[in-house]
Amino acid sequence: MQQLAENSRHAARALAKLDTTSKNKLLLAMAAGIEQSAAKIITANAKDLAAGKHLPPAMLDRLKLDAKRIAGIAAGVREVAALPDPVGTTISEWTRPNGIRIQKQRVPIGVILIIFESRPNVTADAACLCFKTGNAVILRGGAEAIHSNLALAEAMNVPGVPANSITVVPTKDRAAIDELLKLNGLIDLCIPRGGEGLIRAVVEKSRIPVIKHYKGVCHVFVDREADLDMAEKIVINAKCQRPGVCNAIETLLVDAPLAGTFLPRIEKALAAQGVEIRREADWTTEYLDLIIGLRVVNGVEEAIDHITRYGSAHSDAIVTTNQATAAKFLREVDSSSVFWNASTRLADGGQYGFGAEIGISTDKLHARGPMGLEELTSYKFVVTGEGQIRE
Repeated sequence: MQQLAENSRHAARALAKLDTTSKNKLLLAMAAGIEQSAAKIITANAKDLAAGKHLPPAMLDRLKLDAKRIAGIAAGVREVAALPDPVGTTISEWTRPNGIRIQKQRVPIGVILIIFESRPNVTADAACLCFKTGNAVILRGGAEAIHSNLALAEAMNVPGVPANSITVVPTKDRAAIDELLKLNGLIDLCIPRGGEGLIRAVVEKSRIPVIKHYKGVCHVFVDREADLDMAEKIVINAKCQRPGVCNAIETLLVDAPLAGTFLPRIEKALAAQGVEIRREADWTTEYLDLIIGLRVVNGVEEAIDHITRYGSAHSDAIVTTNQATAAKFLREVDSSSVFWNASTRLADGGQYGFGAEIGISTDKLHARGPMGLEELTSYKFVVTGEGQIRE
């Protein structure tokens, strides 16, 4: 694992020298490489499916690759090629009284380790996002997808891509992860993607900085001055449109004056969607299912207190026509995304216009919320003078 990380370190130096045009041409070549290797990728995927026949149907579905899904993966790589390149852009610049000019410029992070579960499409998504930002990437996917992941990485390592830019850990042995997580100095950042158990295990073992997203305990608060038609639409979308994802709501907070009007209405609407409503809920549970906790609160202050105590700092929404109430909620709820009259399901890199995302961070340092290309960069200060020295 140390040799693998050292190889990635050398690759990161080579990647940092590539300009935007070169990176985009290589990304387009990667997309073509994936399409041309479709039969080989499907054969590799068949090995994973055969070995994983004991897995639950939903996991097998996420694992499966066919011609349509491979075409979608290639299309995703082309989309990343079309996105603006943040590397080398100037965040801000100014001139000091002594005449030195200071520019704050975006630069690659270096070597990024991404540990994820199940879906092999993450291999291509993560690889192309890291490549676009000049980062070498080490990918450790779920053991159940190892053949698929290796085949995808091989298809993306087209001529012209610096050696070891995209590396899949070639073993199922979990000890490999433990060794990689010790390599602070060779690996700059770790991004785990998966369940809370995986992320907590990585954080406990890692000597490398980790960007975390433990879970998404998201809320909608329906204020006493809400448009009730809008509120119903938002709640149903936020819970039911795709309940198994991190930006779906797990708790509905209803203002006390609406207990006799909106409450029976929304309970009926949720039941019609097959949602189980829990009044006596474990407010910290991420159900990822058609289950919702429901609580009546007395005003926005009590709603904010509930979210502060039980939320996961992911995404939380208020529905109200009162601008002052909304402003208080947006200011005081300390989550990575806060919404006024909109569904939490919009907390997503694509929906925010990033084009793609590497994940959603509930951390506060370096990256917060949906992580696009900019969040895969750091910065440095470029200082230009004409012989100035410090007196």
